[in-house]
Amino acid sequence: MNIDTAICMKSSTPFAEVSKVSFFEGKEEEILFSTHTIFRINRIERIPDEHTDRLWQVNLTLAGNQDDDFSKLTAHLREKLNWAKGWPQLGSILIQLGEPAKAEHLYQILIETAPSDKARGGYNHMLGMVYNRLGEYSKAITFYERALDIKEKTVPQNLPDLAGSYNNIGNVYGNMGEYSKALSSHERSLEIDRKALPPNHPDLASDYNNIGSVYYNMGEYSKALSSYERSLEIKKIALPPNHPDLATSYNNIGLVYDNMGEYSKALSSYERSLEIQNIALPPNHPDLAASYNNIGLVYDNMGEYSKALSSY
Repeated sequence: MNIDTAICMKSSTPFAEVSKVSFFEGKEEEILFSTHTIFRINRIERIPDEHTDRLWQVNLTLAGNQDDDFSKLTAHLREKLNWAKGWPQLGSILIQLGEPAKAEHLYQILIETAPSDKARGGYNHMLGMVYNRLGEYSKAITFYERALDIKEKTVPQNLPDLAGSYNNIGNVYGNMGEYSKALSSHERSLEIDRKALPPNHPDLASDYNNIGSVYYNMGEYSKALSSYERSLEIKKIALPPNHPDLATSYNNIGLVYDNMGEYSKALSSYERSLEIQNIALPPNHPDLAASYNNIGLVYDNMGEYSKALSSY
């Protein structure tokens, strides 16, 4: 572990060297950090161990409040979760943690006790998200449209909240294979966001990405590529440089080039996606496996079978 004293002087995170008062006094170095301390992971490497072969060393550097990447990520997360407090925010976090069934139970209770129509609309929206994650698409459409109906009566027109509803309805139609309906919803979302948001807002990147996905599924690869590249341009400005959403954009662009038979461009995009994932994700994350598989498929299509086998 590395601790930069220059960072420490500017940081609001307290810590103390406690080796002299430790039970193991003089035998090891011990530093006590406060609970909200943030570290940058430099590298993770296996430690040889003849007994279990399960030991890993994680090399960390203390990250202060002045760290640019940390500041950007914190601002992004605050904005992403800013719509809700308390129990509603917990439901949103449960969805992001992959626990939609628990979130469903919570939002059903919240709808019954909602203090206003506006709150009820928000909870219906989140239930739509839950059912989409659970693959119950007809229920998802029902709750999203119910939320949209409430929002249209309770909030000003062209507010980003309305765009979010159209966007999510489009995602469900896309999952159902109803691409014309999906495209119409995503384009309505983009229309609202372009009027309501700054030109490099992350929600615009999401709109362009979703439109690109619809065109990709319809086999209109040039239109898909154009939308994916516009999404990536915005993400490069709006997000930290190694945010997983950037990896998603590079992966999507790689998929388009792959289907267009432009394998060298596809390979370049997949490798850039993998490079970001290796920094941003845990070493055994499923997205890493998907990236290696995509790289293997490209090498396979290029006839470089030994490289394909290595990636597979």
